Amino acid sequence: MIQLYKRMQKMREKYVDTLGKLYEFATTVYAKNQYTQWYDTKEGGYTYASFKGKCDSLSKKLTQYGIGAGDKVAILSQSMPNWSVAFFSIVPFGRIAIPILPDSSENEVTNILNHSESKVIFISQRLASKLSQECRDKMTLVIDIETFEVIKADEDKFTCDGRTSVPTPDEIAAIIYTSGTTGSAKGVVLSHRNLASNVITCYHSCKRGEKDRWLSILPMAHTLEMTLSMLYPMYCGACVYYLQKPPVASLLMKAMKVVKPTTILSVPLIIEKVYKGSVVPTIQKSRTLTWMNEHMNGLMCKIIGMKLKKTFGGHISFFGIGGAKLDPVVEEFLLKAGFPYAIGYGLTETSPLLGYSMNKWRAVGSFGYPVYNVKLKLHDVDPATGEGEVVAKGPNVMLGYYKDPIRTKSVFTEDGWFRTNDLAVQDEKGRFYIKGRRNNMILGPSGENIYPEEIENVINNVEGVTESIVVERNGRLVALVQPAENFIEWNKESEDKIYEKIDAWKEKVLKMVNKNVNKSSQVSSVEVMKEPFEKTATQKIRRFKYKDSAPTVESSKIESKEGKEE
Repeated sequence: MIQLYKRMQKMREKYVDTLGKLYEFATTVYAKNQYTQWYDTKEGGYTYASFKGKCDSLSKKLTQYGIGAGDKVAILSQSMPNWSVAFFSIVPFGRIAIPILPDSSENEVTNILNHSESKVIFISQRLASKLSQECRDKMTLVIDIETFEVIKADEDKFTCDGRTSVPTPDEIAAIIYTSGTTGSAKGVVLSHRNLASNVITCYHSCKRGEKDRWLSILPMAHTLEMTLSMLYPMYCGACVYYLQKPPVASLLMKAMKVVKPTTILSVPLIIEKVYKGSVVPTIQKSRTLTWMNEHMNGLMCKIIGMKLKKTFGGHISFFGIGGAKLDPVVEEFLLKAGFPYAIGYGLTETSPLLGYSMNKWRAVGSFGYPVYNVKLKLHDVDPATGEGEVVAKGPNVMLGYYKDPIRTKSVFTEDGWFRTNDLAVQDEKGRFYIKGRRNNMILGPSGENIYPEEIENVINNVEGVTESIVVERNGRLVALVQPAENFIEWNKESEDKIYEKIDAWKEKVLKMVNKNVNKSSQVSSVEVMKEPFEKTATQKIRRFKYKDSAPTVESSKIESKEGKEE
């Protein structure tokens, strides 16, 4: 049997059209390989063979309580080796997984469980408090994902009649709920074909093998991490390492040295923090590097790039960045530094990968070209600007939104292309450049299209700024700015001096920004945020929360002359 599967390894692309087949293939061909591992201990991880044994055993437990094909099983947990065990005790047997993001509120968890009609939940001890008593009472089983012990069981359901099935490509594998940045939760229905095809797309985009090592740092409930750092390693027989605590900088650096990863999936915020918190200060503190930065910038970037690779363990060959747009200043440095970054573009609705840019195809600000087996084009193009909405076709495009046919219809064109809601242009080489989200675009007083993301890129490179968003209020553009950690030393100076510094800094931000944007994009005022922005799993700011008001530092507003009405 093993020899048969070994011969099939060359034909796996045609064979793996469901996650059930991916599961059987990987656990047979790569049985002796390590699949998952904590970065700092050998306990708690699985070989592909032991992984299959645990998944099959858990599936039988679900069957005993009548949980069969078509039933919904939720997972609410931080990333860990047992997350993938829970997932594969569900989907290869015809059940439907409901991954829930660990930063979801109790109310969001309740809504997801009720809307999906989940009968079972795998939950971690850290997140157990988010399961309301009402939901707990409705569950047939509540299982501790860390030990797989049954916390609560409805013994009346112990009937042993949970019939499983071998899933077909077009059957539902998972429903992933996302609120994005608009605040309206959506259950994205992904089939086995959707996810399996995107795994194959990953292989064509960047080939990985049995000797590769992943370091997982994003939530596994998000499609980016689930597909590219759980499913794709299975396809090539690689090992994934996990952190036992949140990925703060000090822990990440320690894990890099131990794991020496070849592959990491990240969001822009992480590499942007490395650049602003480590690279920029290193240059500023060195007279030599400061001089080189001005006169030999390319060489300086390459020198720092070599040190950066060592910081990431010395073996990194693929650092994938997705989920949001990367700061162009940071990307320009990474490109000059020779750092092996790649840009991925996609959505939960597309499983997620649609486009990518790596190696010689990279260009600052571009997500590159469509991935294998996916078609992209611009829809409803403005002849004056060349801007149009990115639309997509491919086997990775979702079946629709769960229980929401009206919303499903609204995101497809009449001829069946999926509408991404992203406005973009293409250059002469066919590369795509995202301008901004359609629902974020602001219409200027003279009919100009104003993209807040472009203004924010300028603001975020002002000294002391960590993050920002630009919103429209009463016909004016307002910048909400989050200062860098310790930039404002609240406890060391008097209140008057603090507010003097804040006002001076706000004025500096205004001048710097308005000097570098066109007239229609001029910012009228700056407000300093008291607390960090509320974000999605991929660290995108939930813009809808800040359109009308925000908890800002109470001080006088600094207004630009350009922003005042005549």
